[in-house]
Amino acid sequence: MSEVKIAAETRSEFGKGAARRIRRDSKVPGVLYGHGSDPIHLTLPGHDLLLALRTPNVLISLDIDGKTSELAIPKSVQRDPIKGFLAHVDLLLVKRGEKVTVEIPVNAEGELAPGGNLLEHVLNALPVDAEATHIPEGVTVSVEGLEAGASVLAKDITLPNGVTLAVDEDAVVLQVLAAQAEEAPEAEEAAEGEEAAVAEA
Repeated sequence: MSEVKIAAETRSEFGKGAARRIRRDSKVPGVLYGHGSDPIHLTLPGHDLLLALRTPNVLISLDIDGKTSELAIPKSVQRDPIKGFLAHVDLLLVKRGEKVTVEIPVNAEGELAPGGNLLEHVLNALPVDAEATHIPEGVTVSVEGLEAGASVLAKDITLPNGVTLAVDEDAVVLQVLAAQAEEAPEAEEAAEGEEAAVAEA
């Protein structure tokens, strides 16, 4: 995974008023924490951060005040529930070579067996342990030909080298649900006829 470089500034103003002022300048308030160190409150460029966050678990190289450089991954991203803009981001400090626990997207490919069955994502993201600078962007699972009642367990998913499960290996990730049988029109019409007869009586 490539690193995305972002210039950040430390901030000393806190609270809703300060956050609003930061966002008016097209920037995003954030906090960098981890490794037992004191949290560092940051101001980050909104557009650059938005582009970076398009990649799940993106590795960010922070240039802080032009003095220090730190590696981080996004841990929590808050968006405005109505307008959708970035409101706040928590960043986790990481070091090269260390393992981190993250969730990676699960992408399904292929066609289910005929019959109109439905594929349910029991886990939209798979918890894994991976080296901080080699976090996979996601995993792809084939569901080709799966029939109703079939399921894909965590242990069935092939992970990249160096990546291990951080969830029970028997956890259900995907499952195929049987198509719900539609009630026959004749039965519906008969039921309506009975209701009408009762109403007339």
